[in-house]
Amino acid sequence: MKTKRPLMGAIAVLLLAGAALTGCGKGETAQSNSDGKSKGATYTFRLADTHPPDYPTVIGDKKFAELVNERTNGRIKIEVFPSGQLGEEKAVLEQIQLGAIDFTRTNANPLAEFNKEFSVLGLPYIFESDEHLWRFLESETGERMLNNLEKSRMKGLAYYSSGARSFYSRNPLTSIDDLKGMKIRVQQSKLNIDLVSALGASATPMPYSEVFSGLQTGVIDGAENNFPSYYSSNHYQAAKHILLDKHQRTPEVLLVSKATWDKLSPEDQQIIKQAALDSVKTQRESWEKWEKESEQKVKEAGVTITEVTDFKPWQEAVKPVVEKYGAEFKDILQAIEKAR
Repeated sequence: MKTKRPLMGAIAVLLLAGAALTGCGKGETAQSNSDGKSKGATYTFRLADTHPPDYPTVIGDKKFAELVNERTNGRIKIEVFPSGQLGEEKAVLEQIQLGAIDFTRTNANPLAEFNKEFSVLGLPYIFESDEHLWRFLESETGERMLNNLEKSRMKGLAYYSSGARSFYSRNPLTSIDDLKGMKIRVQQSKLNIDLVSALGASATPMPYSEVFSGLQTGVIDGAENNFPSYYSSNHYQAAKHILLDKHQRTPEVLLVSKATWDKLSPEDQQIIKQAALDSVKTQRESWEKWEKESEQKVKEAGVTITEVTDFKPWQEAVKPVVEKYGAEFKDILQAIEKAR
């Protein structure tokens, strides 16, 4: 055994040397900045998204990847994996923390499990319109929230549009009273469980990929989401009733793993951050277009659409939820009110 130790040591040295070169392009030697970070290194990163390839968030992801590729002359490539190929949102976020996945697009609701501040963005009825929401997201407080994710080993780069979320069901759904006793699928988020429970329904956390079969088989009576998701997931085929209560306007967030971010030179960090911000315009335009098309298509498919006109009973029912999750973050709520 003694004669094999030098050989094992040599292999370890070779493995370490290979790991140190990861990120450098073939035939390229990366230079180091004074802070020790590689300058001019070549990378291929992965970006995870649960939605299908033509969905507005994925269109935003692809625009982001395209801009990074262009602005680094192909030196940094970001491969987009849509349709949940790399896992469901919560599992992907755990991989982001470990640095096993580099980038993801996630809804802000699951993020609350990693950083409590983000639970505020999921509070019901705190944004009166998309304009109100975006005034807040583009404010100093909105940007600070993105940066505060670093405490959870990830970094927020930009917000994407996600419209307003409403309830849909297999059974007739025309008022808050119809929700009583219904089994409603929710995202894997404590806030959403409390929100649905406050409205008298039975909250059923479930991965997004299982919702369609759950609706078909009656494991759940309904779910809640925005029009593009309701349409693209085919949920409208199994749940023909949608009630536009617009209880949440929770944004999407484009994220990078802190482990990946820390590998990058300041110059590359700036390129990636700016590319993320510049991709927002494409994503929002795509969202607006598909939202209108989705609503039209579900109408044509015979879905019963009911508009909520009196929000007071809804706001009253969820008041304890707003007080519970908002008490700790009054400064954020004040910033939201200021943006109204």
